Amino acid sequence: MNDMRAVVWTGPDRLEVRRIPLPDVPPGWALVRVEFTGLCGTDFAILHGAHPRAAAPLVMGHEITGVVAVPGPGGPGEGTRVAVEPLIYCGTCHPCTHGNPHVCQHLKLYGIDAPGSLAEYVALPPQTLVPVSADTPVLEVALAEPLAVAIHAAHRAGLVGGDRVVVFGAGPIGVLTALIARHAGAEQVLVVEPSAPRRALAAALGFATADSSGALDAVAELTGGVGADVVFDCAGHPGVAAVLASAARVHGTVVIVGVYKQPSAVELRELALKELAVVGARVYRRADVERAVALIEQDALGLGRVPVRVFGLPEVAQAFDVATAAGDVVKVLVSPQPLG
Repeated sequence: MNDMRAVVWTGPDRLEVRRIPLPDVPPGWALVRVEFTGLCGTDFAILHGAHPRAAAPLVMGHEITGVVAVPGPGGPGEGTRVAVEPLIYCGTCHPCTHGNPHVCQHLKLYGIDAPGSLAEYVALPPQTLVPVSADTPVLEVALAEPLAVAIHAAHRAGLVGGDRVVVFGAGPIGVLTALIARHAGAEQVLVVEPSAPRRALAAALGFATADSSGALDAVAELTGGVGADVVFDCAGHPGVAAVLASAARVHGTVVIVGVYKQPSAVELRELALKELAVVGARVYRRADVERAVALIEQDALGLGRVPVRVFGLPEVAQAFDVATAAGDVVKVLVSPQPLG
């Protein structure tokens, strides 16, 4: 076999299912047979031509679950199921040389800056592959990459047992962040979300919920008027940015997880008067991906209750429509393998 099926982004709002050559596998790399690719907000930006780095034609996809077809030196063996840390870093800039390659000054990702996984196969360096035990439910393994984002955000927050937490946004990252916060021992977790189906989903997972219009009243009720110990912004919306300081208690922590597309107004006076800590959270470290896999293998979060929906490669346009609808599906996956 010399070719494979792939989804090729050819320009704004244009996707084509094509047969393209199998990936070149550079010396020392591995070839992975793709099982699932998760769709996320970055992919939406690429689809609409709004991502600053993505250039057509491109095979998108960086939330990768697959099986090693051709192993690379020092990596998982043939037939091993893997999750992927899809980051590409330079190794020479200040962050890279000081133990922080995930915030490399030249950070790139597979599926954005190099061919990704909306295809039958993807070539990757073996050090990007995280092995997963064979008996772990594969649809849960497919959540490893966004779960690593949530784990990293919780680490940046310094979550401790007994914290009262507010999560703005009940998309995939918000739901997973709420699950991680609860697993870390948060006493109370409130999820704020404007979409009724997504609020219902968060409630079904056992979280207190509030519509955006009643967010601060709900925070006050939850915390006795004190404010939350930790506030996660998983929405990246200007309306959320405006109320983050008001949702937090004095000496609380605000974690910016969602990616803002443009500058947004923030109440700096309240940040100062409350002496709040505001921290950013960008993607994840390798250890966060490994931790995500470990939690999935242990069934520590009950991810089987998180609704996912799977589409085949020919249905990729429908998959994007469902993923962007803010409905009751947390994660949309695309599979090049036969479904059913």
